[in-house]
Amino acid sequence: MRTPLRSALSRTVGWLSDRRIPTPLRAPVFRRYARWTGADLDEVALPLDGHASLAAFFVRRLVAGARPFDADPAVLPSPADGVLQDVAELARGTVVRAKGEGYALGDLLGPAGLAEEFEGGHAWTVYLSPRDYHRVHTPVAGQLTRAHWIEGARFSVRPSVVAARPRLYLENERCCLRVETAAGPVVVVMVGALNVGRIRVVGVDQGASGPVRPARPLERGDELARFELGSTVVLVVPSGSYWPLPDLAPGSAVRMGTPLGRRPGTSGGPA
Repeated sequence: MRTPLRSALSRTVGWLSDRRIPTPLRAPVFRRYARWTGADLDEVALPLDGHASLAAFFVRRLVAGARPFDADPAVLPSPADGVLQDVAELARGTVVRAKGEGYALGDLLGPAGLAEEFEGGHAWTVYLSPRDYHRVHTPVAGQLTRAHWIEGARFSVRPSVVAARPRLYLENERCCLRVETAAGPVVVVMVGALNVGRIRVVGVDQGASGPVRPARPLERGDELARFELGSTVVLVVPSGSYWPLPDLAPGSAVRMGTPLGRRPGTSGGPA
């Protein structure tokens, strides 16, 4: 549930982040932001003074080639920059996290997917910090067929908070995006966070839930959505589609395009 205090804080931060910064001050402001967060200014596509507000800089575009995808179609790349917070098995309708806690897969996905469709599959959770690139790209080619918004709270999704509150992803506002692919359905769950928490989906009105008509064709690497301050992405795949890479452990830093998994039976994948 949203509390009045948390809602007021989100509105205030959103208002502040949308304020236009005078052009002469933009570069100094964003350099200070980069020093504070660790954001890499060398990969920003526009000149710093080309971003009119903090919100605009937060969803900055990158120079061409900054996030290459592996050319091997058997590889499952990360849809976002961040830290790999968890790699979970999907069993008995539950997301079974590394530390043993779990939560109901059906509650996470809502109408965007049925738990039985993903039984035996896996879920990767990527936490995006303020330093990261906050546009999310589809890791696989397919068609965006459904977008479903689920109202909720805006708790912080920092790893320390999530560790103490394992069901937080079921409490926070989120948007679940279903992509039909040659390897079966894939769901990208955009989880909102403290403060602004705005989620934008390319080609879909904010808050519009239901089938995407016509279905939006996607090539691997196409932009899917973005966070305007926040948050976390949960990538869910069914059994037999992709298997987690054994050398990528929770806590690993990843960038959009970093391999997370591989198709079974392919070179480097499980038999």
